[in-house]
This record gives sequence, C-alpha cells and structure tokens, in this order.
Amino acid sequence: MSLQISSLNAGYGRQQILHDVSIDDMKSGEMVGVIGPNAAGKSTFFKSLTGIVRPRSGYVSLDDQDILSMRRKQRARQVAYMPQSIGCNAALTVFESVLLALKQTTGWRVGADHLNKVSNILSMLGLCHLADRGIGALSGGQSQMVAVAQVLVRKPKLLLLDEPTSALDLHHQLSILSAIRDAAKEFDIIVMAALHDLNLAAKFCDRLVLIREGRVLADGEPREILGLEALNETYRIRASIEKSSLGTYYVDAQLP
Repeated sequence: MSLQISSLNAGYGRQQILHDVSIDDMKSGEMVGVIGPNAAGKSTFFKSLTGIVRPRSGYVSLDDQDILSMRRKQRARQVAYMPQSIGCNAALTVFESVLLALKQTTGWRVGADHLNKVSNILSMLGLCHLADRGIGALSGGQSQMVAVAQVLVRKPKLLLLDEPTSALDLHHQLSILSAIRDAAKEFDIIVMAALHDLNLAAKFCDRLVLIREGRVLADGEPREILGLEALNETYRIRASIEKSSLGTYYVDAQLP
C-alpha cells in the first residue's frame, strides 16, 4: 500500500494556504514527520486529506484509490485524524469512548469482536488500568493516549496526527510516539505526524517533509533533511546535526 499526493491546493475563502503540495510514494508501515514553523500550513494539509477542508485541486491516491472523491463515511474508514485539541467532558469511560470511536465507522450494533478490538488496543497502549475511568478525570498525557487509542482502534490505512505530543512531558512524549511507531509497523498503516520537536521527529520518523508557507521545501530521511540549509532558513536558526552517545542523531540549534 502506498500514498501519493499530487499538486494539492487548498485554503479558506480567498486565502490560499497550500500551494501544489506533492509527496511521493509513502509506504505502509512508515512514519512520516511533517515539520515546519507555525502557520506553515501543516494543519490545513491534514484537514484537506480528511475532507474537513475541501481542496481546490489536486489528487490523493491511497492504495490506488482517490480519497478526495470518496464520500465522508467511506473516507472515514480509510483515514483517521487526531487534531491538536481533543478536549472531551462526556460522561464516558475510557473503554466506552474507544468503543464509540470504533462504532462510528462500523455501525452501532456491538458484537464480541468489537469489544475484543477495544480491549486489544487498550492492552497494546498500556491503558487497561484506565478502562473503567471516566475520560473527564484523566491527566493530559492519559487523554492523549486515549485519543491515540480512539484512532488506532479503527485500523485506518492512513493515520494523521496533528501535534500529538503538544503540552506533554518528556515521558508521555516518548510513550505516545513509541506506541504510534509500533502501531504503524504492526498494523501496516501509513502514519503522518505534524511535529514541532525536531529531535523527536529525528528519533521516531522514517522520513521528514519540510513545509514552509504551504509549500514542500524538502522530503527525505531525517538525517538528510535536518542537515539542510533550508532548515536554517525556514526556522531562522543556525543548526547542525549531531550524533548522541546513544547512537541517535539530534539537532543542535541556536539563534543566528
């Protein structure tokens, strides 16, 4: 399975945000980090793929199907989206909230197989101890993990995560991204995650796409992208890529 994005254009009213965005040959099992400064167009890009924002032109092929031409319910089975803000005060338990997310794409009759799917996802993410807890009583990190469970339980072909680690401590950042990367491999899905932390992007992503002002500036392996002069220009920094004592690469950055 692969994802191809060709000449995607989108915006709001008269304002165009995305300009001929093209990304080739994203493979199942791959985690792609979408990086770029604030207001680069990352959220609009994800919303265009889900149908929240209707693209003005372009073509998006997922497993040889044009997802832009799909009806909303059909696309929801193929593409799952986790936005930046997930706040929810509904009187549901964690188990119920994940089950509800599953049923939105399968119809409302609940069978044993549906209950097993929810249990398996909670187990995979280490959330079984929270199954009966109300979602309004969770910490920020726990809420983010439950949100990940809600999108993963549907086993989409394409998973879009808009800043999944925002406002989380380092432990929860590592936990969430580790779980997402493992799920991409286990479920054989394509994951695209908008990330601000370049070091987390370098650590967890197989590939990075650098976006500025709604245009793709670079696309490739993390070590390659993080070493480009375009990165310095985009973020208005001076940066170099270094190798840590753990054998991973990280960005050492400062203001120019």
